[in-house]
Amino acid sequence: MATVRLDQKQRALIRAIPDSYHSALANFFGSGPKDIELARKQHSDYKNTLEDAGISVVMLDADENHPDCLFVEDQAVIIDGRVLLPVPGHPSRVNEQPPISNFLVTEMGGAQVCRMSGDARMDGGDILRLGDLFFVGRSTRTNDLGIEELRDLLSHLGHELRVIDIPEHALHLTSIASTPTDEVILAPEGYLPKDAFGELPEGSRVIWMPEEETYGCNTIGLPGGKVLVAKGYPTVEKTLIELGLDIITLDFSEIRAADGSLTCCSLFY
Repeated sequence: MATVRLDQKQRALIRAIPDSYHSALANFFGSGPKDIELARKQHSDYKNTLEDAGISVVMLDADENHPDCLFVEDQAVIIDGRVLLPVPGHPSRVNEQPPISNFLVTEMGGAQVCRMSGDARMDGGDILRLGDLFFVGRSTRTNDLGIEELRDLLSHLGHELRVIDIPEHALHLTSIASTPTDEVILAPEGYLPKDAFGELPEGSRVIWMPEEETYGCNTIGLPGGKVLVAKGYPTVEKTLIELGLDIITLDFSEIRAADGSLTCCSLFY
């Protein structure tokens, strides 16, 4: 989940992989998952790694009617204890949300909950946070009406929102960028202009990776200087080590096959 600071990552929600996972959407990184048992092993390793890092993890049951249900990041936007429930950008994914929203409403007690309505559309994977500065991708899954509803919430909380146009050959903003720390954005060359993120707060910067390591630019920073990284992206690994971070690599090949990345599979709250 890319909308919480490092110090807010204490609990995480994930969701099991259904038998129908072989029918998950795939148009960008992969051509569709083939080995569901391998996918489940990789997902289990992900869960165990989060728990080893001190994160309390809850896993919801899979939904056989929704092959993409493990990608919980898209179904809720959690910012400073508030929950925005978007209308997902792909029609097949809309009904994945109720079990997630019910869990969050119960688990987070009196949290303020807002629901998108009308023609507003947004996937949570289009939102990225750098400290208290937010970015949203205008993409095939997130439209201007959805962006304005997010802006209303962030303005109420005193946060700035910047809009980034996502190219057609990318799914989400977090598919091509992440914040391994609260001061660093990792992004690949060849997708965004070098000024896409604008002027950043003092001490913050964008580090550009080679285009062929785009998938590796999706990372999850964790408390204590740890960061989760997909296996197989040496420049990303070397860069993060040089930043003084303790990298933990995970094989995510069968998640990638359904266009999923590390952040897609969890909601931190």
